[in-house]
Amino acid sequence: MKILNSLLLVIVMSITVSAQEVVRQNIHSDKMNKDVKTIIVVPKIQKEKKYKTVYILHGYSASPERAYEHDIPNLEKLAEKYQTIYILPDGNYSSWYVDSPLDSKSQYETFIGEELVHYIDENYPTKRNKNSRGILGWSMGGYGALNIGLAKHETFSVVGSVCGALDFNRFGASYHNYQVVSILGDLKTLPSQYFTFNKIEKMKSNAQYYIIDCGTEDSEMIEMNRDFHQRLTKEKVEHLYIESPGVHNADYWRKALRNQLALFNEYFDK
Repeated sequence: MKILNSLLLVIVMSITVSAQEVVRQNIHSDKMNKDVKTIIVVPKIQKEKKYKTVYILHGYSASPERAYEHDIPNLEKLAEKYQTIYILPDGNYSSWYVDSPLDSKSQYETFIGEELVHYIDENYPTKRNKNSRGILGWSMGGYGALNIGLAKHETFSVVGSVCGALDFNRFGASYHNYQVVSILGDLKTLPSQYFTFNKIEKMKSNAQYYIIDCGTEDSEMIEMNRDFHQRLTKEKVEHLYIESPGVHNADYWRKALRNQLALFNEYFDK
C-alpha cells in the first residue's frame, strides 16, 4: 500500500508540474536574510526538456504582481510561444537593483544575479548557460537590468532596457524623489561603479548583446537614452537601439517589452 501511495503521489506531482504556468513564491536571500516575493511564469513542462530563462525587473514603486497584471500581460502565452521561463522578482519598491552600501537588507544585485539564478536553475528544468539566459527591465528596472547584467556578464548573454533611468547625473531632484539617495547616498560621493555611462568600456569585452529602447516623448529619459546609444555607437559596442512614439507609461512598456521578449528569443535561437 505504501508503494502504491508513493506512486500515486509521484503521478500527481508530475501532472501538477506539467500543467503549472504561474508560481507565486517567496524565495530566500541569504545575503539579505529575508524572503523576496517572486512570480515565475513557466510553459507546460515537457519531460527531459530544458528551458531558456529571462529575468524581468519592474520599475520604481511597482511590484511583480503589478508587472504581471498590467505592465507586461499575457506572459503565460509568451512563455509557451517562446518556450521560456520568465522570472519577476520584487525590487522592494525602490531598491534600484544594486547592492546598497547603506542598507544590508537591500542587496538586489547579489540576490537576482546570483541567489535567484541559482534557485531557479536548481528547481526548474533550465538551460544552465549564459547563452540561454537574459535580463531586462523598464525605468528603474532598465537601470537594474544593465547594472546586474553587466556585473554578472558570465551569467547573462542578452540585456535589455526600456525607458531606462540610465544617468543619475541628469536626475536632479529625482535623485531624492525616487529615493536613490536612500540606497546609494549623496550623488557627489557616489562611486563610479553606479554610473551606467562609466561601464561602456567594459561592455566592449563582455560578450553580450544589448537592446536599448525609449519613447520619443519620454521627457525624463529620452535624452539620456539617446546619448547612451550615441556613445555605444562611437565605441563600437554592438547593440540595438529603438525609438518609437510614446511617453513614460505602461502603454509604452507593454509594447516595447513584448518586442524585446521576441528579440530575446530570436537572439537565443541563434
